[in-house]
Amino acid sequence: MLTVDLARLGLRPGDSVLDMGCGAGRHAFEMYRRGADVTAFDQDAAELAGVAEMFGAMELEGEGAPGGARTVEGDALALPFEDARFDRVVAAEVLEHIPEDRQAISELVRVLRPGGTIAVTVPRAWPERICWALSDAYHEVEGGHVRIYSADALAGQLTQAGLEVTGRDHTHALHAPYWWLKCAVGVDNDTNPLVKGYHSMLVWDLMKKPALTRTAERLLNPVLGKSVVLYARKPG
Repeated sequence: MLTVDLARLGLRPGDSVLDMGCGAGRHAFEMYRRGADVTAFDQDAAELAGVAEMFGAMELEGEGAPGGARTVEGDALALPFEDARFDRVVAAEVLEHIPEDRQAISELVRVLRPGGTIAVTVPRAWPERICWALSDAYHEVEGGHVRIYSADALAGQLTQAGLEVTGRDHTHALHAPYWWLKCAVGVDNDTNPLVKGYHSMLVWDLMKKPALTRTAERLLNPVLGKSVVLYARKPG
């Protein structure tokens, strides 16, 4: 399940791409599958081990060019890459976890080449406020969300860092009610029948992609979308 529209990012085969805060690797895998040279970056060594294993399996199956994907562990505030290293950068659902977000954005801009593009996604403000109101455990945990962004404020930070914001989008409308349910019954309570039922529906939707739910989410995204995506370009 992708949050970033890779076509809108401008991804092309052979592009050098950084997936900063890659987590379990959902964007990294798809970019590799589409022929990009991918660096999956995170501070979580266990997550990166799983991503590296999947990269290896994909290479064996002929998905992606040999040697065209790697994992790197490190700190988002001091990226271990030279200036202008990447053609594309993805930072999906990560800045809300970083107290020094302006420094992280500055690092992303530094490693993006002039003329390159970046996609930044964070939780949308009003669905996120409901989650915070329903559950302290949702955000008051180590590594949890440290702020709620408005799309305009985040766009302003990207502009101040030297980027040209070229567009925005909202995604994952069907996921907003799921997280409200989780927050209402306890974020670690996966046995609640409402949570289990809704999760099963989301998995079914992900696997089957039925027209009904795909159409419903597309129509609801502008109003209910759980995530906001900003697309930007570094001036050449």
